[in-house]
Amino acid sequence: MKKSLPNVVYIFADQWRRDAVGFMGKEPVLTPRIDQFAEQALCFEQSITCTPICSPHRASLMTGKYSLSTGVYTNCKLGLTIGLEQSEVTISDVLKQADYATAYIGKWHLDCPEQNFEPLPRSGARDWDAYTPPGAKRHQFDYWYSYGTYDEHLTPHYWQDSEEMIQINEWSVKHETDMALQYLESVHESNEPFALFLSWNPPHSPFDLVPDSYKKLYEGRSIEPLPNVRIRDPFLVHTGEEVPGGASVWKQMIADYYAAITGIDGQFGRVLDKLEQLHLTDNTIVVLTADHGELMGAHGFVAKHSWHEESIGVPFMLRYPQQIVPARTRCVLNTVDIMPTLLELIGLDVPSSVQGQSMIPHILDEQQQGKPEDEWAEVAYISAFPGQMAAIERFQQHGLNHLHYGWRGVRSRSYTYVVDRGYSTDSPVQRLLYDLRADPSQCSPLHLDNAKQHPVSEKLEQYLIAYLKMTNDEFDPQA
Repeated sequence: MKKSLPNVVYIFADQWRRDAVGFMGKEPVLTPRIDQFAEQALCFEQSITCTPICSPHRASLMTGKYSLSTGVYTNCKLGLTIGLEQSEVTISDVLKQADYATAYIGKWHLDCPEQNFEPLPRSGARDWDAYTPPGAKRHQFDYWYSYGTYDEHLTPHYWQDSEEMIQINEWSVKHETDMALQYLESVHESNEPFALFLSWNPPHSPFDLVPDSYKKLYEGRSIEPLPNVRIRDPFLVHTGEEVPGGASVWKQMIADYYAAITGIDGQFGRVLDKLEQLHLTDNTIVVLTADHGELMGAHGFVAKHSWHEESIGVPFMLRYPQQIVPARTRCVLNTVDIMPTLLELIGLDVPSSVQGQSMIPHILDEQQQGKPEDEWAEVAYISAFPGQMAAIERFQQHGLNHLHYGWRGVRSRSYTYVVDRGYSTDSPVQRLLYDLRADPSQCSPLHLDNAKQHPVSEKLEQYLIAYLKMTNDEFDPQA
């Protein structure tokens, strides 16, 4: 197969929530290039991540499988031997079999940390970080300029094809974009189609590690909390940790968060300009998205790992002039749906291992056949599991399997239904139903004793049970 196949440029940031972009009209963040791109793209207004935390999303993105099915149900971290298995069939494996040149630049976070196996790895990787050597663990990405996970955004480091750490004194988003532009220059005249995955870490915390030029754009600007924001000190992470809070902390945090997104906007514009300069725009699928969101004080929480829209909701914009009509869609796109959607758009077979579904039929129904919205056309499965070592050990001490806890839920176009069994052995079970049209801020859920108390939750619980069976999940929603 040669150049007639479309190129792919897949760009995703970390911890960037769906509404934190200008064209959505909900938050005062400056994103002129992304707003312009949105006019040329199909924008999913209800895109979500199936497990709102870094490594699980990335494993599901690469395989089209849910997190319990990949085994990557929490972050790849110290103390847990969790990582993407070499045996998994990934989107990069499929693209390479179709003669694509493949590249990965930026944060990977799919390998078990090296310090789980040796105290002082020769690569210099420490804590959760890892060097991924050439071979099967790279899943047929030819060009590799990456790292496991490291949050010093202004002094990042990378590895290529040796254990020698490449240390950089530049904002990671700018440097990784430079490398991506070099890659595009190197492959654009080849007979092979190419697929470039560019993974930016910001706007992931620490939020203050952003160039001053972007921070200055928000100095003196009045940023009002959204209706569901609860300023508290301390803030809570949904898994139970406490984080220092208060009004002044929140104001600085949100300003820095927006500054990072504005910086991303500028770097994304550079990628678009390069594609235009190289005459690649028409035959390149461009995706801009994120791995999960950021609560930023919503409901009193920060970070992610909850079922709220600020946590599970991510931007997702797809431009492909040859086949996709620019529009906005309310189709619920889940992480596991990305691989089959892109492969169908390219014209490649979807592996039988994939658990998601292509969105192309739903998109065509909306754009070509004018079918009315169907509340049950796409019902997405969402989940989270205890991943903190202390919590796992507490469950084990009581003879309990931690994977039977956390929360599970489903998200339709208008509703979210969640069963929460918590992160400790004595957590009360909650059953919550949100009507997202009547209550978009999710401030007034119905608290249910059982799903049969409401016809919508009764229907959604049947979807939930089906997903649990698909993933061999022994979580009991009716306990």
